[in-house]
Amino acid sequence: MTQGLSTKQKNAAAAVDIVLSVQRLVQTFGDRPLLSIDHWSVRRGLHGVIEGPSGSGKSTLLHLIAGLRRPSSGRIDVLGQDLGRLSNRELDRLRGGSIGIVLQRFHLIEALDVLGNLRLAQSLAGIAFDVDRADALLDQVGLTAIRGKKPSALSEGERQRVAILRAVINKPALLIADEPTSALDDRHAEAILDLLITQADAAGATLVMATHDARVKERLPIGLRLGDMSASEGAP
Repeated sequence: MTQGLSTKQKNAAAAVDIVLSVQRLVQTFGDRPLLSIDHWSVRRGLHGVIEGPSGSGKSTLLHLIAGLRRPSSGRIDVLGQDLGRLSNRELDRLRGGSIGIVLQRFHLIEALDVLGNLRLAQSLAGIAFDVDRADALLDQVGLTAIRGKKPSALSEGERQRVAILRAVINKPALLIADEPTSALDDRHAEAILDLLITQADAAGATLVMATHDARVKERLPIGLRLGDMSASEGAP
């Protein structure tokens, strides 16, 4: 595909293929170093795991990648954009259109029904609400009947599925999930993992999941181990 291109053109083509790049990242908590990652990059379309024990900084790293926190030093690029050079408004725009986030606490808006939560995700990204896509997603995961219910009326599993659909409705390039299976039994963990992978593939997204769950690590490659700070360049 790159035959006949100049070195500069080849580098540019390779850069487009990199969804996420972390360089010389250091994050401190007070005067204590929490994260130190020399280099890690993730190529488009690959799925994988950030592994590490509790307290190793997995959630912190996901928050940094999503632009929800600023690193103490170093650089994080998402789709070729240096997050450190973006304003808060520009970060909001990037998150809304290009990054899907599934946090441990689902952060659904309790005042809105399920369809309203999906509508809000598109509104915040400046996208016209696609009710047909929302209904199709709800149908895929068996939630059509609860589209008009508020989050308080949903089971924990239903809330989690809605949170995943909210994260993928805008077809993000990068989907990140924080310990989505840690509190689930084997059957439900398998179902959520299947849902994340299926929805990431359908949206054309790269899935990066932070976990210490051995069941997830059996299904997805490990790209970054926090604790020994080893990384596989070009894959999670």
